[in-house]
Amino acid sequence: MRGAGLVAGATGLALTTALVFAPAASAAPAAPGDRPGAAPTTKPSPSSKPTPKKTQEPKKPQTQCNKPSGQPASAITQQPWAQRRLDFEQAWTITRGAGVTVAVVDSGIEADHPQLKGKIAGSFDATGTTPTDCYGHGTEVSGIIAATDQRRRNVPFVGVAPQAKLLDAKFTTGESTDDNTLLPKAITWAAEHGANVINVSARAPDTTLLRQAVKTAQRHDVLIVAAAGNVDKDERGKESAGYPANYPGVLSVAAVDQSGTISDFSNHKTRIDVSAPGQDIITTVGTGYAGGLQGTSFSAPYAAGVAALVRSHYPKLNYQQVINRILLTAEGGNGQGSGYGMISPMQAVSAELDPNAKPGETSATRPLSGPVPIARAAPVDHRTRNIGLGVAGGALGLTLVVAFGGAVIPMGRRRNWKPGRVPALPTGEDRN
Repeated sequence: MRGAGLVAGATGLALTTALVFAPAASAAPAAPGDRPGAAPTTKPSPSSKPTPKKTQEPKKPQTQCNKPSGQPASAITQQPWAQRRLDFEQAWTITRGAGVTVAVVDSGIEADHPQLKGKIAGSFDATGTTPTDCYGHGTEVSGIIAATDQRRRNVPFVGVAPQAKLLDAKFTTGESTDDNTLLPKAITWAAEHGANVINVSARAPDTTLLRQAVKTAQRHDVLIVAAAGNVDKDERGKESAGYPANYPGVLSVAAVDQSGTISDFSNHKTRIDVSAPGQDIITTVGTGYAGGLQGTSFSAPYAAGVAALVRSHYPKLNYQQVINRILLTAEGGNGQGSGYGMISPMQAVSAELDPNAKPGETSATRPLSGPVPIARAAPVDHRTRNIGLGVAGGALGLTLVVAFGGAVIPMGRRRNWKPGRVPALPTGEDRN
């Protein structure tokens, strides 16, 4: 099993990962001369003179790249639970994320993965090593966001927004980095190169450069989705807030398990906006798949995928309005550290909300702004009314006839049906 979690700087940039599949086989280590950044060898030339080393370009940091290959698609025997729980395929009748670009600020993206081929619209390597995802985490995140639909090829796994494009903004080569400048560089590059959404599945310390990078993205109307961060058992009670998730205007995501309960590793000290699946996750890695992954690293891309769907269907909404829509349509709180609750892809793209509605308002779910239609009175059906009046009048007449007969008939019988007489008045009485 492989453990991980992206952590940057003094507190580290941490990714949390564990495998339920058999551990993915790693590619064989490259020969020293084939490693990215390794100095070229000096083999004899045909003239028996050594080939000179290239000195015109500065050497890149040497990086041993043992890419995880992952398991075959056949290892996925059923639809992943996170897909069933979120049921984001319902939202595909409205949008699949076309026209939106999501930047994955992470360890890189494996461009040769069958479900990610052709999706990368641009790349940037802040580490100065190799654009290849030697660690696998960025590819795992990317698959959750935008893996193409290949169910016709018997691949049950799909991404939330399969028609979205990706930007590969690499800032680390492994589980962590001590260079606090790389994450801000990657975020800034993504914001300035067409990202509509930026996913940061990492926890970093609060620094001036990171704050500035987040503000730069927000000035470019880019929505940042960030993992709340993971906490080991021995750190519980001593944890601190993670960044950029804790910054205002960043969509912060916690992790839940299959029962909908907040995962015990999900950081409660970070401000939480929403929750998403973060345990027993299946996704892409290398050119295959990994399963049994856990961490807020994997919750964040589910929310980023939903943000891509919303931005695709509502392109005029700014980043804060998109965040508000996701919060307002979340499925209610599910415990401490859950924020507004579980993300709801279908509701996020289909609910009729005022674009300016904000969480916490009593009228947050008010209808779209504009004139409110008032229902008119139904037209009178004169024919039906006349028939009704006729029936009612006939019934009343019949009632009166029966009542009259009930009083008169007995009197007639007593007189043997002879006419009655008016008695004569006494003499001298005035009849008037």
